[in-house]
Amino acid sequence: MAKNGALNGKMVVLMGGSGFLGNYVAQALLKRGARLRIASRHPEQAYRLKTLANLGQLQLVRCDATDRASVNNAIASADAVVNLVGSFDGNLARLMGEAPGWMAAAAKETGAQSFVHVSAIADPGDEDAPNAYGMAKQLGEERVRAAYPNAAILRPSVLFGRDDDFIQMFAGLVATFPVLPVFGPDAVLQPAYVDDVAEAIVTVLEQPDKHGGKTFELGGPEVLTMMQINQAIAAAQGRDRTLLAVPDALSGVFAMLPGTPMSSDQWRMLKAGNIISAAAPGFKQLGIAPKPLSLFLDKWMVRFRQHGRFGNKLNA
Repeated sequence: MAKNGALNGKMVVLMGGSGFLGNYVAQALLKRGARLRIASRHPEQAYRLKTLANLGQLQLVRCDATDRASVNNAIASADAVVNLVGSFDGNLARLMGEAPGWMAAAAKETGAQSFVHVSAIADPGDEDAPNAYGMAKQLGEERVRAAYPNAAILRPSVLFGRDDDFIQMFAGLVATFPVLPVFGPDAVLQPAYVDDVAEAIVTVLEQPDKHGGKTFELGGPEVLTMMQINQAIAAAQGRDRTLLAVPDALSGVFAMLPGTPMSSDQWRMLKAGNIISAAAPGFKQLGIAPKPLSLFLDKWMVRFRQHGRFGNKLNA
């Protein structure tokens, strides 16, 4: 990308920018010549980006998103702000509910020209079965809208990429175990490529007059069930695996147990599915053609195949 665009020389603050998505958003912004401040509890996790930045183009600051003074300090003098903070642990109502409102208010106060809040496609549940994660995300959107009415809210579906914690986790399991349980086998997902989502974020930042005040839902071109995703991974590895569909009742009990890799909130979200609303604007309205998982899977699974690139057979 040329460095003579709308973000060239502008100070952009990435709140929670040291994580998976933040890495890709940062790269897209650096290419556009933006001055980038990454604010995170663990800014050292973004050190790898220094080699991509010009002298004085990248600043890493430590920030506690649950502390309003820390948030204000991180956002001071920003021309644009992106909130990427998210978690399934801790005080979710404060971290993803109240804190985004503080960020939006700080952005407004400092005169930032655009604010992008990355939320999620997450059902808050109801009184009988509340979803703490979904409720926090809903509260965060409300707080952002109240403090910065022209903010753009983006709700991506589950993200995938070469270094994600989604496809790569299942790939490791498929490569290791001949028999695998599949939780929520019929749950439908619409995986979005992380580079496409990063491009969407930057596109919205560049054109606040056009995209500000809107809510976008970002999903890839493929709608897949959890069973289909596991089957595709096994096929790309050339492995014959037995995939066992776990009944929902058993999955719910598993998610309630301490120490399991899936919380009750995560299970409820998985069961509900994660696809975009047909009525919501998305990639198309941003001029982006999203890429499907199938475009990358064969290439990414090479390292998981028996003997890697040197295997003569595709059956393990």
